[in-house]
This record gives sequence, C-alpha cells and structure tokens, in this order.
Amino acid sequence: MFENKKIFILGMARSGYSVAKLLAQTNTILITDMKDQDKEQVEELKKLGVNLIITDKPEELLDDTFDCVVKNPGIRKDHKCVVKAKKLKIPVINEVEVAYHFIPKETKIVGVTGSNGKTTTVTLIYEILKSANLNVHLGGNIGFPLSSIVKDIKKDDILVIEISDHQLVDMYDFKTDVSVFTNLVQAHLDFHDSYAIYKKTKKKIFNNNTSSDLAILNKSDKDLMDLTKNIKNKRLYFSSKELADCRIEDFSIYYQEENIISLDDVRIKGIHNYENIMCAILVAKHFKVDNSIIRQEIKDFAGIEHRIEYVAKIKTREFYNDSKSTNIESTITALKSFKNNVILLMGGLDRNHSFEGLNDYLSGVRNIISYGETKDRIKTWATKQKIDATVVDDLEEAVKTAYNISEEKDVILLSPACASWDQFRDFEERGNAFKGYIEELKKENE
Repeated sequence: MFENKKIFILGMARSGYSVAKLLAQTNTILITDMKDQDKEQVEELKKLGVNLIITDKPEELLDDTFDCVVKNPGIRKDHKCVVKAKKLKIPVINEVEVAYHFIPKETKIVGVTGSNGKTTTVTLIYEILKSANLNVHLGGNIGFPLSSIVKDIKKDDILVIEISDHQLVDMYDFKTDVSVFTNLVQAHLDFHDSYAIYKKTKKKIFNNNTSSDLAILNKSDKDLMDLTKNIKNKRLYFSSKELADCRIEDFSIYYQEENIISLDDVRIKGIHNYENIMCAILVAKHFKVDNSIIRQEIKDFAGIEHRIEYVAKIKTREFYNDSKSTNIESTITALKSFKNNVILLMGGLDRNHSFEGLNDYLSGVRNIISYGETKDRIKTWATKQKIDATVVDDLEEAVKTAYNISEEKDVILLSPACASWDQFRDFEERGNAFKGYIEELKKENE
C-alpha cells in the first residue's frame, strides 16, 4: 500500500519522525514543520532521502502530485494544508493508520481510549501480559509511536496501544480485536468544536469491529453507554458503583465471582485508578492470565510518571506531579485523591475552557498559584470561589512561591488543568521541569 508513493508529512515531532523513517525506504517523503528540529534526527532523515522543510506555510508546498498527507495528530482539521489536501482529493491519515498496514494480520490488537485513565490502563495491561510470558508490545499515544515498533511485532503477538481522540480523527482501516473505553467526559472541545463531534470521534475505536471482537465498557458512564448501544462487539462491563463483570464488592475487586484483589493491596488509590485496574483485569482474563499473576502485578504497580506522581517531601510538605492533567476532569481526579491542605499549581495554554467544573472539589484547596497564559483567568475564577490566589509568570516561580507560603503537612500539587504548549513542548517536559525545581528546593533546604 505504501510503496513508490509521494507522501507529504505535516508536522514532525515523534510521530512524524517515526513514520518518515518507516516509509523512507520505498517512498518519496517531504516533511514540514514550523519549528527547527533535533539536529541528529534531521541528519538521520536526510541520509534516508527525506526532504525536511521548516515553514509556516506548508500548504504552499502541497500539490496534486502527492498520494497522501500524513498529519500530526495535534493539527486541526481546518488547518490550511488539510483543507487544501481534501480539495485536491488527497487522503489525510495519521501515523497510526500508516503503521497499522505494516503489522501482521494475525496480531491481536488491544486498543484503549477514553477521556482519562488511558496511560495507566495500557501500562498495567502491558505489565500483566508481559508477566504472563505473552509476546506483547506497548505503543501509541503513550509516547512510543506505532511506526517505531512495527518492525518488532511478529505473527500472533499482542499489541497494546493507547489511542487518543486526536489520533482517531484520521483513522479508517485500523481495527482492534479488543477495544477498551475507560470513560467519557467533555474534553478537547477546542479541537473538535463540540462534545457531539468529540463523542463521534471517540466511537471510531470500534471501527471495523464485528461480533467476534470484544468491547470493555464503563457500565456507570451514561454518555459512554448511550454512545456504544449500537456497536457490534460482544461486551464486558466494569463499574465501581454497580453490578458488572468486574466490580468493587466488600472492599475488593471481583471478576464475576472471583475475588481478584483487596483494595488494601492496591498501591494506586482512588476510584479512577480502581476502574483502570478493572479494565486491565478484564483484558487479562480475556487472554486467560492466571489470577496469581494479575494480583501480583496490581500489587506491584505504583502508577505512571506525571499522573499524581509522588515526587518528594521537604520539611513535611509533600509534592505531587500531575502534569498529565490537561483538562478539568483530570484535575478533579487529582483533587479527590488528597485530604490534607492543598496548594494547587494551575496554568498553561489558554484554550478558553472554563474552570467552573472544579468548583465543587476545592474544599481542600487553601491556595492556588497560577502561571502561564491562563494565569489571570484562573486568578479571577479562584477569587470568585473565595480562594487565595497568587499570579506568577512561570512554573519555576510557582514552585518557589508555593513552598514559601506552605505550612506543615501541606500538599503542593501540580495539576494544571491546561495544556503545556505555551511554555513547554509537552506535559512530560513540564512534569520533568517541575521535578527539577523541587530537586533544587531540596538542596536549598538540606
């Protein structure tokens, strides 16, 4: 399918770089980006014959001689280059869709989507299946582009892949054998323009599924249940609130009539994490993994970097890195995880989203430090909620300010409720910077 083609890659980053390498051997590749890229990666692509052009007007380079456009997931559908491609009737797809065509047909694909909890869920699924000595691979939105690992995937292997709504937009042939849908809330409306479009996009996880494919669904999520009522899949349900195939009962997680693990033995706390665990259990049971392996991996699992990650304690103040929280729902989840007084660090890219959804979860928050593009809007909102708020320019200043005003046993929580792109390349860079600032504080207070 991808041989002797002329391919336009719109946006480099990880996915563009990886898909360019995958396609370069047998195709003519032009890749564009607005920003200068890593010199080593640029040189590597150049040696493969890839032509990289830095430009803020990529549409001027696109013409009807190209066979397809491979779009970075973060680029909107109304981008001038995307609009032009569609006028020229050039297919617009993404890196995952390309890589899918290089995977052996016998591969079992477990796709995980949802508004929250995807990364924790795919990571735990992967760890359990790996511990069961199954040939399993992990990739997708978790940070390992599918294009970068397809060469390692063999016939009858299992692929566990995190799939975001941004990726689903441009996926057509891609098909899962097991589709996990963690939950559904309003998110990324700046990208999709409406909740209805966002939901329709998320439903594409079930594209090309039949009655022989499995869907794992959150029974207590009304919007999700409404969205999936007509899918063809056979189904298994999980719930933290009601009777389901996997559920919480007597302070334990059950699969049907089997007691899998006591909640006392689970290291990652909170209902949201228990639901993520239930997803992983249902996938593991589908692949006939023994309960003892499932139980041990859950006991050992300490969570994911940048997701309510414990960082350090300085003079009784505990610091947590929740940089992955780029929307209101994720920050709500973080706030529900703490009982002590919280100093909340918020801010980042201004997508004109409201912070009102946090109003009912601020009882433990005694101060908010806001930074970045949204700093003034956050200050105005916090003041209306009668919470002390301090405005600073950047995250480094936010960390120092939070520590200076903190009291004994305070929790200093970075849970921005905003994307990172105003000051950082991605949420990982933001979270790592946060941890670096805390290391400097520790040295100053030794």
